[in-house]
Amino acid sequence: MNDSLSTLNWLVEAGADEAVAEQPVNRLTAKAQVTPLQPAAAPRTAPARAPAALPVDSDAIGTAQAAAAAAQSLADLKTALEAFDGCALKRTATNTVFADGVAEGRIMLIGEAPGRDEDRVGKPFVGRAGQLLDKMLASIGLDRKENAYITNVINWRPPDNRDPTPEEAAACLPFLRRHIELAQPGVIILLGAVAARHVTGVSDGIMKLRGRWLEYRVGDTMVPLMPTLHPAYLLRQPAHKKLAWRDLQAVRDRMKTLDLPARVAPSGDAG
Repeated sequence: MNDSLSTLNWLVEAGADEAVAEQPVNRLTAKAQVTPLQPAAAPRTAPARAPAALPVDSDAIGTAQAAAAAAQSLADLKTALEAFDGCALKRTATNTVFADGVAEGRIMLIGEAPGRDEDRVGKPFVGRAGQLLDKMLASIGLDRKENAYITNVINWRPPDNRDPTPEEAAACLPFLRRHIELAQPGVIILLGAVAARHVTGVSDGIMKLRGRWLEYRVGDTMVPLMPTLHPAYLLRQPAHKKLAWRDLQAVRDRMKTLDLPARVAPSGDAG
C-alpha cells in the first residue's frame, strides 16, 4: 500500500493528475486504437489553389554558399545561379533573373524580386517600374547602359508576385552577398522594403529607413548604402516621388564626394 501511495504521489508531483481511461493500457504491447467520436463524413474536394510558399530544400543554403563562394567572376556567379536548384521558385519561373547594367560604374541597385515582365525577359526592372527607375536614374546622371548596375534579392519570380518568404530569400542571399563582393560597388541603393530588410537585417519599415545612409561591409571596406522607395510603390503613390527624389539627390552628392563619375564608357552587359 505504501508503495502504491508513493507511486501515486510521484505521478501527481509530475503533473499526471488526470485519468484518460477507466482501465490502464500497457503501451509497450498494446496497439493504439482510435475510436471515432462521430461517423466520418464523406471527403470533399477542395478547390485547387497556389501554395502560399514553396518549400526550400534543407541543404539549399549550404549548397548556395558553396556555389557562390566558388564563383570568381560575375559570369561564374551567373552560371552558378542558373545551375542552382535549391529554391523551389525556380520551378515555377520562366527565367533566372541575374542582373542588368554595367558593374564598372560602381553604382549598384538592389530590388526585391522579378515580376511578370522581368520573368519573361530575364532581366530586372523592364516593366513599368523599370521605366520609372530609368527616369529616376537619368535625373542624377545614371544609366544602366553606361554606369548603373541592377539586380534583385530574389532571382526568380514568386507566384502571383507575392512577397518572397524568409526561407526563399535565405536560399538566394549567399548569391547576392557574393554578387556585391564581385561587383565592388562604390554606392548601393536599396529599392523597397524587401531589399532593405534582407540586405541590412534591419526590420524597420522602408519609410523609417529611406533617406538614411547606412553601411555595408565588403571585406575591409564599408560601402555607403541608401534605402529608398521602390518604383512600383511610386507608381501607386506618386505623391511620394518627392521623397525618392531627395534620396537620389543624396546619392548624387555622395557620388561627387567619392569621385564617382556620372558617366562612364560602357564595358559590357551582365545580362
